[in-house]
Amino acid sequence: MSFAVAEELVVQPTDPRLHPIAEKVLGGERLTKEDGVALFETHDLLAVGAMADRVNRKKNGDRVFIVANQHINPTNVCILRNTCVFCSYARTPKEEGAYTMSVAEAVAEGDVIKDTPIREFHIVGGLHPKLKVAYYADMIRGLKERHPGVEIKALTAVEIANLARVEKTSYADVLQRLKEAGLDTMPGGGAEVFSGEVRATIAERKLVADEWLEVHRVAHGLGIRTNCTMLYGHVETYADRMDHLAMLRELQDETEGFLTYIPLAYHPDNNELGERLGRQGTATTGVDDLKNLAVGRLFLDNFDHIKTHWIMNTPKVSQIALHFGVDDLEGTVVREKIYHEAGAHTPQGLTFQEIIRIVKDAGKRPVERDAHYRELRAW
Repeated sequence: MSFAVAEELVVQPTDPRLHPIAEKVLGGERLTKEDGVALFETHDLLAVGAMADRVNRKKNGDRVFIVANQHINPTNVCILRNTCVFCSYARTPKEEGAYTMSVAEAVAEGDVIKDTPIREFHIVGGLHPKLKVAYYADMIRGLKERHPGVEIKALTAVEIANLARVEKTSYADVLQRLKEAGLDTMPGGGAEVFSGEVRATIAERKLVADEWLEVHRVAHGLGIRTNCTMLYGHVETYADRMDHLAMLRELQDETEGFLTYIPLAYHPDNNELGERLGRQGTATTGVDDLKNLAVGRLFLDNFDHIKTHWIMNTPKVSQIALHFGVDDLEGTVVREKIYHEAGAHTPQGLTFQEIIRIVKDAGKRPVERDAHYRELRAW
């Protein structure tokens, strides 16, 4: 790597394999899947972070987006209870701990937070065999009526596909009805890892890659922006990770409908996969968490935003991630259930002031956003 090019990076790569990748990054050239594998394999973590930080600063400056949001998980009853072996949340209908909120109970969940005005409700849950579109549409309408101006981010692609199956209708019909009820955006869960071999191991009956991508394609066509994710740190390879990211990048080239990418760390407690792997109590490392965020920022050149999910990565690792290509710290969250069932030891929520402090102490500028990343206020 030339001296002039090296000077543009705060940390110069010590791994020779990173030199041509750094040349591409500094030249604005698209990375290949092979480049991504090399970034995962290298031990030169700081150089990977420096490249990702440079790309992020060009896109977002020193801004870090935050949101006062609240998670609502309406049901843990799920038809995939016995096949998604990485999940600690799902229950069969009569299993101990199974629950399904009424619409009124779910709407009442929105009243939990009093000190900070909530901007966004994040609604995901199990694949209930009997709940229909009307249940979720009524919930969205009820939350909108009780909390005017609050945006609704609801239902993963897997949940949309399940509703279409239950009602024997199309993805477009389900999404259109939810949009008319007030759905603003969709979360990106349920993607796991797109590799067919991996899905056969960890989520045998879940949507295959093409189906997950098609739900998001249809949503984008209806004007519904969505997030996307990847669950890492279980049985997948680096090549699997890069194939997954390549499919996301390709759909973004086609639709420009993704808002942000969120790599999600696998938690092994209280689930069958963790027992099989002998991983109980052993989550992903901070190095792998930071690499997944940084590689996402470097490879997904057509994405504006990369989010660290502090619930899974911990607030401390997420704070460091703000210098590894990340521009979104998630939000207050409040009463999150799904990842805590899997052994997350983080709080179920943070106050808005705690989030602001995390960002400021990292030397970044907190910016409150709405679901579409419009700036509401800054500090």
